[in-house]
Amino acid sequence: MHPFHHAANTPDKPAVIMAGTGKSLTYAELEARSNQAAQLFRACGLTRGDTIAILLLNCIDYLPLCWGAQRSGLIYTCISTKLTADEAGYIVKDSGARLLIVSAELEGVARDLPEVAHRFARGGDIHGFARLEDSLDAQPATRIADESSGRDMLYSSGTTGRPKGIIGPLPEGPIDQPDALTGLVGMLYGFGPDMVYLSPAPLYHAAPLRYCLAVHKYGGTVIVMEKFDPEYYLALIEKYRVTHSQVVPTMFVRMLKLPEDTRANYDLSSLRGIIHAAAPCPIEVKEKMIDWLGPKIFEYYSATEGAGFTAITPQEWLNKKGSVGKSLLGEIRILDEDGNLLPPGREGRIFFHGGPPVSYHNAPEKTAEVTGEHGATFGDIGYVDEDGYLFLTDRASYMIISGGVNVYPQETENVLVMHPKVADVAVIGVPNEELGEEVKAIVQPRHWADAGPELEAELIAYARERLSHIKCPRSIDFDPELPRHDTGKLYKRLLKDRYWPKQPTA
Repeated sequence: MHPFHHAANTPDKPAVIMAGTGKSLTYAELEARSNQAAQLFRACGLTRGDTIAILLLNCIDYLPLCWGAQRSGLIYTCISTKLTADEAGYIVKDSGARLLIVSAELEGVARDLPEVAHRFARGGDIHGFARLEDSLDAQPATRIADESSGRDMLYSSGTTGRPKGIIGPLPEGPIDQPDALTGLVGMLYGFGPDMVYLSPAPLYHAAPLRYCLAVHKYGGTVIVMEKFDPEYYLALIEKYRVTHSQVVPTMFVRMLKLPEDTRANYDLSSLRGIIHAAAPCPIEVKEKMIDWLGPKIFEYYSATEGAGFTAITPQEWLNKKGSVGKSLLGEIRILDEDGNLLPPGREGRIFFHGGPPVSYHNAPEKTAEVTGEHGATFGDIGYVDEDGYLFLTDRASYMIISGGVNVYPQETENVLVMHPKVADVAVIGVPNEELGEEVKAIVQPRHWADAGPELEAELIAYARERLSHIKCPRSIDFDPELPRHDTGKLYKRLLKDRYWPKQPTA
């Protein structure tokens, strides 16, 4: 159901709680604030099909603004707060946004963004921007007369060039009509009105945003972390008796590297399920999470494009370790480099056939690159076993060809990240005159003082004990922090640029 139903039936129930500040909104307050947002959008002259851009840090107004756009028939584009002014400006311009909302803390970026018709700053003043809170307070909290269903248009994280706006048709029908995701999470994870959902990631990303909105459709409570911290995450589970959460594998790694007595210090018995996706999870990491929390770790594989969806329960995973499950949306097809279908057990590019169509805003050529007679691809490599379970190998763009042998760096990363002195790791191919490419690891040590030749030798030996030598790094560099997106995706392009000569431009 739409949150307006819960505002009528359970008006005093918490809908949103900010973990750091404790600020909260009841369902009645969420309904009022989203109505004020819708009224503001109409007062600015926005009508069904127009686009707004949201460049906000996690805050109490984030979800009400999205609900306000949803009930106004608008397209809302949520933008990463980690982008430069040039990167964010590209999205603002490409999306055709007529209204922009920015956190005052991002004033340095905001000043250099393209001009739009209506600009608002939240949490402080930015020259040339109206104060969002005052503008909302000036609006009535009643529903607009011409409600219709809007939707998000989110941009890919841009790991290989400019990001792409992922768009579909605006939904027809009333604003409270059922949608596929809401039904799916109810079936897979037992979402319901009694749930308490902990969201530790930035809301501008597809999964945190869409799952939080789905929780509101069920009438549950969303706890939003301003920023992920592994021990504080555990404390919040105990404090609010959290039932569900969604994380990325790097968060699992950070929790597992807490001292055992620290992890044992918190009561996590309220948990019914932790969902993870966004990046492949090392088998050993997931085994340790299940050993710790029990069979409560659920996984799915999809993308913002939504062309396909697989899911696996913890019980299934224990019998199919490393799998991301069977397809629930779209038929999985594995293709070789020439576009030929491959049988079970053979690695190739993963396509989903028969799922929802993929369309990129203002980019028909990019749409054509990922779609064809076999459906759509997210750019990942993997295989399907005889029982129909999908296993991911890596992204096609990350593959290393060393001496004519294909090396998928994910396997090497999965080994190295479990070393007790490693906080994070990326494995890439770098130029080698004889082999074409050689395997290199860039490691973020847990303690920077450990970085150096001794740790390099220790990690190379550690990898060679567990992998064939062709998959092991020949050398290791150290970095205080890897360029990783908050969703867990690694910007390997930025790392590769350090080692590969720039190609001359025409």
